[in-house]
Amino acid sequence: MARVYISSVIGAPADRIWQTVRDFNALPDWVPAVRESRIEGGQPSDRVGCVRAFRLQDGGFLRERLLALSDYDFSVSYAILESPMGVENYIATLKLAPITDGNRTFAEWTAEFDCDPANEAELIDNIGTNVFQAAFDALKARFGA
Repeated sequence: MARVYISSVIGAPADRIWQTVRDFNALPDWVPAVRESRIEGGQPSDRVGCVRAFRLQDGGFLRERLLALSDYDFSVSYAILESPMGVENYIATLKLAPITDGNRTFAEWTAEFDCDPANEAELIDNIGTNVFQAAFDALKARFGA
């Protein structure tokens, strides 16, 4: 099983950043690779079990199911249902933690998935760099480094 782990420090309070990332349909607002998103069936974007369908800037199409959302822990977990990346059993969690020194946030994003071993290193790098880190960099630009 492949594993991706990316962490970062964002110069704003966790509860403020959480208001942006907790919306399961708001990816285009803070993930540069995402062009558009919608929640299928008109369900609320914070209902566990809802499915978001979104298109990437490069035209790729994905569907993901919300598995868990905790306002207490500032965490969200989801599974990929459909993706052009060639991953299976993909589960990811994004978690924010307050840093009291300077009122900043420690952000970490993890993913585990199965894939063709020949593509594993490239997928780990692509997801870690072009999705997770790029999203953290966009949040830093929006909220403060």
